[in-house]
Amino acid sequence: MSTPTPLTLPDGRRFPLLTGGERPLLESWLDFHRATLELKCAGLDDAQLRCASAEPSTLTLLGLLQHLTEVERNWFQRAFGDTRMPPVFEEQTGYRLSPERGIEETLAVWRREIARGREVCAGRSLDDVGRIPGHNPWAGTEVSLRWVYVHMIEEYARHNGHADIVRERIDGATGF
Repeated sequence: MSTPTPLTLPDGRRFPLLTGGERPLLESWLDFHRATLELKCAGLDDAQLRCASAEPSTLTLLGLLQHLTEVERNWFQRAFGDTRMPPVFEEQTGYRLSPERGIEETLAVWRREIARGREVCAGRSLDDVGRIPGHNPWAGTEVSLRWVYVHMIEEYARHNGHADIVRERIDGATGF
């Protein structure tokens, strides 16, 4: 099988692989959705990043980025590493905003969590299992790394849909 050639979109994002092995395909889709979220936040000031989608929702782009930082830690580091790791931010879900935490700090922490998750999963098989973290009815149940990748793609895709709506409300930008 030949090595797939990555395609790059005009905005600089790498399009997910169209051919290749299962893990590179899953990783490319996850990376594409991560890049899409970052793009949704690009070029906005602090007030815009804190602009809520529509009442009564308090959902913001900065809140989505914080939430997905927590999700990164939860599904890669907690499920396949230390299940007792504390939340990244003091807010359990990450959606609530702290006045002193802006986009640069949030992006840096998000990128760090992605890098740590990659380290935890490096060398693991998609069939390797971890344990569902948290305090829910499924906590402690075995989960494959394959399932986690699929779930993370779904999680980002869903929240990128939310980000589309929030961004359009802020400045009318759509379609990226």
